[in-house]
Amino acid sequence: MTWPCKHAERPPGRHDLVFVSPAGWRAMLDARGDLATESLLARWPKMRWPTIRRRTMPGEANGLALGLPLPPSAGKKRISFLVDIDHVASVARPPSLRQARAYAPRNWWPTLDRLDALALRHSVDARVFGSLAWQSLTGLDYVTTSSDLDVLFEFQSETDIDRFVADVAAIEADAPMRLDGELMDSDGAAVNWREFHGGASELLVKRIESVVLLGRYQFMAGAMGS
Repeated sequence: MTWPCKHAERPPGRHDLVFVSPAGWRAMLDARGDLATESLLARWPKMRWPTIRRRTMPGEANGLALGLPLPPSAGKKRISFLVDIDHVASVARPPSLRQARAYAPRNWWPTLDRLDALALRHSVDARVFGSLAWQSLTGLDYVTTSSDLDVLFEFQSETDIDRFVADVAAIEADAPMRLDGELMDSDGAAVNWREFHGGASELLVKRIESVVLLGRYQFMAGAMGS
């Protein structure tokens, strides 16, 4: 389980977990009368479960853009909120592979262990998002037989990214699930690992404030210089 840490010194970025104060939850739910029938949402503030930082959509009012997905039993509905920054109690990174392992199906464990060992060898911080992350954070049933394993690979300037993604692909070849996820540099710019491994000359680069197409070598130069 990932618990709240001290308030982050930097603004919350993509995939960051945002823990909202009780007053903030009241304000968010009051602003979303359409969610009155979503009984599961009442458990979020009581259980101190987090939301996740998301990109602000055009036309949204001021506030920090947050979201959370409900589990399959509740329709997998994706819910969006806006919260005043003063109502942010704390911010944390997504769960690590090791933290999430106990909540994964047992036939996933060898893949998680291999990815964890690979990340250590390549100076990569490997964290989970998506269904396994939410299952580990809430204890609710998010992972199904068709779920992907979503991993955020936060690499360093010394990481050999081409070698790393080739090793990830080799692990996926023996995995019982599809391995999805992103490569993220220290500035928060991220690309899909599979797109990078495929050798695309242009990459879809995601940041909290934008999504842009960037040349492969431009992305690499920025990542290595960060």
